[in-house]
Amino acid sequence: MKTCLVVDDSKVIRKVARHILEALHFRVEEAGDGREALDRCQAGKLPDVILLDWNMPVMSGMEFLRSLGSSDFAQRPKVVFCTTENDVAHIRAAIEAGADEYMMKPFDRETLESKLQLVGVA
Repeated sequence: MKTCLVVDDSKVIRKVARHILEALHFRVEEAGDGREALDRCQAGKLPDVILLDWNMPVMSGMEFLRSLGSSDFAQRPKVVFCTTENDVAHIRAAIEAGADEYMMKPFDRETLESKLQLVGVA
C-alpha cells in the first residue's frame, strides 16, 4: 500500500485530503507544519508522496522542501505542492526547489488523482 504524508496547518484540508487518499487506497499520515513533517521523515520510513502546503507556521513548505532536498535519503519521496499560491513565480520557485507537481486549493478527487498519476504513485 502506498503512503502519503499530508503536510498542512489546516485540519480541514488534512481531513479532506485523507478522505480522498484513503479512497484511493493510500495509507495517510499527517503533519501540521514543515518541521513536524521533516521530523517524521528523518525518524522513520519515508512516504511515497508528500502533499505539501506552502504557508505554514514553524517551517513553511518551501523551507521543508529545501531541507528534504539537502537530506541524505536514499530515495526522496515525490512532492506535490498543494496551495493557494497560484502565480507563475511561486510555481516556478516550487519546481526549482524540488517539487514534482503543483496543485491549487481547493482540490477534488479527480485533480488529486491526476497529480498522483503524473508523479507516478497512483
